[in-house]
Parts: sequence; C-alpha cells; structure tokens
Amino acid sequence: MIHSSKIFITGGAGFIGSSLANVLLKYNNKVIVVDDLSMGRFENLIPSTNLITIKGSVTDKELMTKILKEYKFDYIFHLAAVASVAASIAKPLETHEVNFDSTLILLEYLVKHPKNLKRLVFSSSAAVYGNEKRLPKREGSPILPLTPYAIDKFSSERWITIYNTLYGIPTSCTRFFNVYGPKQNPNSPYSGFISILVDRLKNLTELNIFGDGEQARDFVYIEDVIQALILIATSEESLGEVYNVGTGSQSTLNELIELSQVLTQKNIKVNYLENREGDIRHSVSDISKLKAIGYQPKFDINQGMKKYFDYEFK
Repeated sequence: MIHSSKIFITGGAGFIGSSLANVLLKYNNKVIVVDDLSMGRFENLIPSTNLITIKGSVTDKELMTKILKEYKFDYIFHLAAVASVAASIAKPLETHEVNFDSTLILLEYLVKHPKNLKRLVFSSSAAVYGNEKRLPKREGSPILPLTPYAIDKFSSERWITIYNTLYGIPTSCTRFFNVYGPKQNPNSPYSGFISILVDRLKNLTELNIFGDGEQARDFVYIEDVIQALILIATSEESLGEVYNVGTGSQSTLNELIELSQVLTQKNIKVNYLENREGDIRHSVSDISKLKAIGYQPKFDINQGMKKYFDYEFK
C-alpha cells in the first residue's frame, strides 16, 4: 500500500480513477485529481481535506505543467482517456489528443525537471491484442490493434517504456481487460457491458447486444484492479514492465445475463443486433506475470457480480 505520499490521478473522477483515489485517501495520501468531467463526476470521490479536484483536460499543456510543477508528485496514475472504440473510429484526431498526446506531455515534463517521482503508471487496454486468436492473451502475444483507440494505447505504452529505458523515468503499464463494479456510469457511451446490464435490470428495460451474445470477455472486478494498480506502482520488479490486469477466466455475455437474472430474480428482454465494427470476439488474459509480483484476484465473476448487485440493489 502507498502511505503519506503525493499522488496525481488523471481521469480521477471516472469509474476506475475515483475508486483508486478513494482507497488511497484512507492512507494519509494527498491526492490531486484532474478530470474534464466528460465521463466522470467529482461526486464519485469521498470528501477529504487531502483531496484536491481540478476540472480540466489532460491535453491542456499549460494546466498540466502547472499541476506537476506545484505538487512534485511521488506517484502518477495516468488513467484519463476517451475509452470508446466507437468514438475513436468516428473522431480519431480528437481522441488521439487525449489518448496519446497527453502521455507525451507528462513524459516530457518529467524528463526536463527534477525527479521526485517513484512511479508513473499508465493504463492501457486489452484492446491492443485485437482479434489475436490464441488464448489466453499474454503480454508477449502479437499486437493487432483494430481501432485508433487501440493504436493510441499501444503507442503510449511504447513511449512510456522507452522513457523508462532511455531517460530513467520510473514507469509501468497495465493492460486492463473488462473492468466492472459500483459507480460505473451506465449512461456513458463508454460504459462496460455489465454496468449497462445492471441499469436495464434496475429499470426493467430492454437490453441491446451487438452480436449473438456468445462473445466472451475477461471481466475483472474493480477492487482487483485497484489491488493491481497499487501493487504495480510499488513493486521494484514492475519497473519498465507491462502487465495484463484481469482474472484469467472468461464469461460470455449470455452467461452474464443468465447469472444476473438469477441473482436479481428479474427478467428483461434482450435484443440481438448486428456486430459492430472493431468489436473483438473472444478475450481472456494470462495473468501469470502479474501473479509473479504478488497479485491474486479476490473476485471470480460470481463473487464480483454478487457484490456489485448488493451495492446496486440494496
């Protein structure tokens, strides 16, 4: 765990960022969050005298430089992103600025100024593997990005790693698989499938699925993701490395619908639509590399879904 440190979280009002901030605030850390609130809400954050929230974009070089100069952070978690495959296809230039350019802004500042930093953790995505057929997907698997989003994530990974090698900036990367849990906004166009499913069950409205529902994903509960982020940020072995963050197991969308209806005793109508361009058929992680530095997922899909439903349907 990280204690009594100065921590910067970009995208810190979003689902993963706010969950991370709320955990870190329990350990006497000073947490500074920047978010443009396009997806996040500052209300997701637990009020604290150790919390500073700043509304702004990670593409604003002047703002980012001011924040970095003022606080001299021990840890940076770069989570801000336009986390939508569809948006990256529709607006590749705009999403590139957030998903790639912002990473270079951080790296360039850190090269040019005195370094108190213990670790910069960049959050990438399993989308970088594309439709690689061989499962599970390992960090050394072929990289076959299908969308501008995936290209930007992989490009940022490489730059993050190179700055560690060439300039001594202490960096690490994560490749998130499908994260779910409380406070994920179902109304965002970037929401995960499970948060949308929960919303439809709560409101007893129809659920649309792109495809036949037999596509499979590695769904990882938010508490396991926070465990991984903190572990990677504090491990000496993780310096300069990239890690899958998942569970090592997969579930189909149809299996999730069935499980959810059993857990909630609610039934909804499901509409199966045409596949979307850029969607991946099957995805599951190999997490042996992350386990080697101490990671152990605490939630399988049944445990995670039950805890999520206990929160949402209490």
